Parts: sequence; structure tokens; C-alpha cells
Amino acid sequence: MKSLRGSKKNLPCSVAARKALIESDNDMSITRQAELLGIARSSVYTTPTPVSPATLALQKAIDEIYTAHPYYGQRRMIVTLDREHNLHVGRAAVRTAMQTLGLTALYPAPKTSIPHPEHVVYPYLLRNVVASYPNHVWGTDITYIRLANGFCYLTVMLDWYSRRVLTWRLSNSLETSFCREALEEALEINLPNIHNSDQGAQYTSDEYLSALKTHESIAISMDGRGRCMDNIFTERLWRTVKYEDIFLKGYTSVDEVHDGLTEYFLFYNAKRPHQSLDYQTPDELYYQAN
Repeated sequence: MKSLRGSKKNLPCSVAARKALIESDNDMSITRQAELLGIARSSVYTTPTPVSPATLALQKAIDEIYTAHPYYGQRRMIVTLDREHNLHVGRAAVRTAMQTLGLTALYPAPKTSIPHPEHVVYPYLLRNVVASYPNHVWGTDITYIRLANGFCYLTVMLDWYSRRVLTWRLSNSLETSFCREALEEALEINLPNIHNSDQGAQYTSDEYLSALKTHESIAISMDGRGRCMDNIFTERLWRTVKYEDIFLKGYTSVDEVHDGLTEYFLFYNAKRPHQSLDYQTPDELYYQAN
């Protein structure tokens, strides 16, 4: 366990892989080992319940429909599942699946999310603001990636001006640690003027915000509730990644996703021309202006 005292960069991405490093006969307590590995102590003692094939099939279909039509609510989702996927499910099943995947129809709705009462929520600072140079605005978010027998989560730190993916992390749970790791690695590259996220528990937690507060020059911005378009560049990235990589590859494990996205994000940053960038690549625009 001595290697865990250094940087977390070389630790396995998935929580399951990090749990395997726990040593019950080690002089160090289980609590301390879990802390160094960046996982919850409770997860060491629990074994995840396998997701049923029927549930996975429903989540897969909903993921595909939502990626193509993110404005579909539960009622239209039910109709599309019936007509296009031959899945006959009720509203409760669709609601549960969408909540599990963290999906919400992209339309303004009152009180769709309520922040934790003890968490600080910052105002949205980007209304009428256009990212005009590298590191002006960074955006971050989390999306779901389906696997053959389960799912995992992806987070990125995105430079809004160049659309460059600065850093990314995978996790098989929604713990804050993998979001903070992506942030800390990005902050070693450069500092943004504005950091924008949604009001999810990961981003309003002290664990995450403390990494930003150590840099007084960074202004913290958070999307308004029910305002999905406040983070539109990251939402577009999710659509691109899923259509150009995830749906085509059909990954079966977190390790496969990690290897595949390592290759894809190198392509995305360095070789993929973006129409919105006058067919420049994110790397060209990011480094040319720096």
C-alpha cells in the first residue's frame, strides 16, 4: 500500500479495481486504505447486485433514444420504446431507468432538482458571455456509458473556446472522487477564468469545491435548475462521443471503455475537424491561441 501515498493518477480507474487493492491483513486500517484509494469505506464491504438482462436492454434502448432525442419526456419515451424497440413498459419502469442513468428531458421544468440543503450553490455567470480564448471557460459534466453487463460513468473537463477535452475520468459509481481527479489534473495544465458545472452533488460538495477555492482567480459558475442548455457544449460532446465511439464499439468492460476512449479522445483533440471551429481541430485552436 505504500504506493498509494503518492499521486492518484496511476491508480486504476474503476472502483472495483481499486477495491481489489484493499488488504485486510495490512497494518493500515481499512478506512485509511479506502481513503487513499479514493473510494467509500462502505463499498469495501458490499458486493454490487448484477443488473438483470431485461433492465440492461431497457437502459440500452433508452440511452439510444435519449441521445437521438434528448427532449423526449417519459410519455414519448414509452411510445418510442414500444414502436421501435418492441419493449412494452410502464411509466414507472421508464422513470426508474432514466433516474438510474441520470437522464432528464431537455426542457425547462420547475423544481426538477433540489440541491442538498448543506451544499453551496453558485450563480450562473455565463449568460450573454461567449468563450473567446483558451481557458476562458471550462465546463464539466457526467454521462452514462452502457456496457454489456452494466454501466459506468464518464466525466470530462472541456475548454469551451477550443472544445478541447483537457482531462477525463471513468467510474462505476457516482462518487465525487473521479470528478475531483479530472479537475485536479486539468488544474495542473492551466487555470480557467470561469469553471462551470451543474448543481449535482458531486460539484457542490466540499471535496470538489475546495480544489477550486485554492485558486482565487477562478470564478465558480453553476447551471440554473431546469436550464440544461447552460452547459450545451458538454452536452454536444456527449452526443458526439456516443455516436462516434460508444455505440459503434459496444464495450463490455470499464477497461475496454478506458482503452477505447483513450484512443478516441486523442483523435477528437488532434485529428477530428470541427465544423463549428471552421474545420480546425481542438488542439490547433487551443495551442494556436495560447
